[in-house]
Amino acid sequence: MSRKHHGRYWLIGLLAVILTIPFLPRSGFETPALLAQSEEEEETPATPTPEPECSFFTNFQQYSALGPDSLQRVEIIDASIRRMSEASAQTEQVARSLAPITSFRQPNYQGPWVSRIDSHIFSTLQQLNIQPAALTTDAEFLRRVTIDLTGRIPTPEQVQQFLADTDAQKRSHAVDRLLDSPEWVDRWTMWLGDLLKNNSASSQINRGVQGRDALYEFIKTSLQNNQPYNQFVSELLVGAGDSFASGPADFIVGGTMSMGPVQDTYDRQWMLAATMFLGLKNFDCLLCHNGEGHLDGVNLWGSQVKRSEAWGMAAFFSRARITRPAGNNTTYVVTEAAAGGYNLNTTSGNRPTRAAVDGLRSPVLPKYLFSGRQLTASDNFRVVLAQELTQDLQFARATVNYIWAHFFGVGIVDPPDAFDLARLDPRNPPPPPWTVQPSNPALLDELARNFVNSGFDLKELMRDIANSQAYQLSSRYSGTWDPSYTRYYARHLIRRLQSEELVDAVVQSSGVANNMTVATGAGNVTIPWAMQLPETIVPRGGAGAVLDTFLRGDRDENARRADLSSSQALSLMNDTFIVNRVQSAGNRLPALLASTPDNTEVVRAVYLGVLSRYPTTDELNAALLKFQTGTRLSNAQDLLWTLYNKVDFIFDY
Repeated sequence: MSRKHHGRYWLIGLLAVILTIPFLPRSGFETPALLAQSEEEEETPATPTPEPECSFFTNFQQYSALGPDSLQRVEIIDASIRRMSEASAQTEQVARSLAPITSFRQPNYQGPWVSRIDSHIFSTLQQLNIQPAALTTDAEFLRRVTIDLTGRIPTPEQVQQFLADTDAQKRSHAVDRLLDSPEWVDRWTMWLGDLLKNNSASSQINRGVQGRDALYEFIKTSLQNNQPYNQFVSELLVGAGDSFASGPADFIVGGTMSMGPVQDTYDRQWMLAATMFLGLKNFDCLLCHNGEGHLDGVNLWGSQVKRSEAWGMAAFFSRARITRPAGNNTTYVVTEAAAGGYNLNTTSGNRPTRAAVDGLRSPVLPKYLFSGRQLTASDNFRVVLAQELTQDLQFARATVNYIWAHFFGVGIVDPPDAFDLARLDPRNPPPPPWTVQPSNPALLDELARNFVNSGFDLKELMRDIANSQAYQLSSRYSGTWDPSYTRYYARHLIRRLQSEELVDAVVQSSGVANNMTVATGAGNVTIPWAMQLPETIVPRGGAGAVLDTFLRGDRDENARRADLSSSQALSLMNDTFIVNRVQSAGNRLPALLASTPDNTEVVRAVYLGVLSRYPTTDELNAALLKFQTGTRLSNAQDLLWTLYNKVDFIFDY
């Protein structure tokens, strides 16, 4: 890459961000300045907490002035309200910036519906007198479902074949093909790695790259074999053996809590299991305090749970032993002791003093709170936990809700890890000012029961979702959009591509490999696709800076985020990972230019490869006008670079 070319992109990019104007003159190569806006927005101040030793409580007193019967008092401290509002606003802004489409099909709004998902979504919209968006186009559907299922964009050949296909069932055929692809395994190995916080080192424990690799391979193999999800989770809960050889053992190791008594580790292991598998993150509060007085305005169910009951859940892990073999300071060995329990004898550590209350005697034996099953000293604690948890309908609810949130942008219960078990059943509604929590309780219940009846088949769940018309609605909305429609799925919500998705889209569309080097237990390994990285580490070479700029998190203290920033805009314009792929003699452009003298075909091919669609008439004419001066290669490079900076590329819509 010449300094001349790099300077051209750097100067244009800097001016674009500073002035928040399109990157190039208004000749059709343009991108709204969405990415440059968010850092200027005022941040919401942090909510003070009433308990200085615990950061998980909301200051309920802050809202008491709203009145005891005010619904707003409950809603204002519900994190989903802001999350849905932001998703709605972003969708409106981005959808207005997309290329215009004139040909849409209307969904089957009136019924009868083939999909049970559609029957729940559209009947609810009818009841609320909300008109849904039209169905998205074939090109947009293929791009959306390919990204959501595999983390990749479709190839130009796949787009051309799909658009030319006249089979009425071609969308469902595409879903089947994607579910059976190795890319699906890569994408959902990454997703489960995020959920399970699989990393080599965290603030609490160092699994080592071998431990991380073992858990990664366990996840990947389970997906390749389409292992029932309840069996997958059961193996994690009862995991034992050498953590460098047994992936499930690394789930137990990952729950280690340092700088405190062993009960802190039992608490953390249960908190992680409750959050990941039941969507009940409030146990992190309940393992410190009774819910009453702390969760009263946050979670109705949680406000009625006692700390002693949370101890009974943490006690399921009280016989898990994590040791190191003599002379070995790297690997861990997980075993299950034959005796022991959760002792109430601590006065220090990461949580308040543990002492006998509520008639408990030390040591506390496990009791599964949701079924009432009380264990005896002769039971295998973690085996029973795996049985009780995976048979619990809340396990199925939480799982389908997590998956639903991936495909729809917000969960039926949202945030997906904040279930309120006292607000799920509209037949037994909570007292005012509380309301039923799920946006569509009947849909959530049916998805959960179907998931159980399918044998906990993740592919079948995803197939049902992707084939529904509700999932296939356009992100564009022709009527007047009200943000309150968001939770009823009246349109498809737009999301920014995740780090790995964006990087792999650049690699695929440019044709220039991204050979990243990653340290593994088997030595340094070259990994071609970001979606195949074993964790959110910075690889040597290639796209490391771009991955971090797009906020992939660390699977520990920093969660993956979808925020927008001007640094992301600058990265897309000027990072060497992007510019090198635009300028590389090994990219797809020289062969494309050599294959045809027709600039129209060149423009159409570049659009198809990057945005998975053909250019509109205005876009084509503007690009052809640009091709009238300068060299064909430099114009093709400018077009490729510009499309990487368009809204259509940055967002999944």
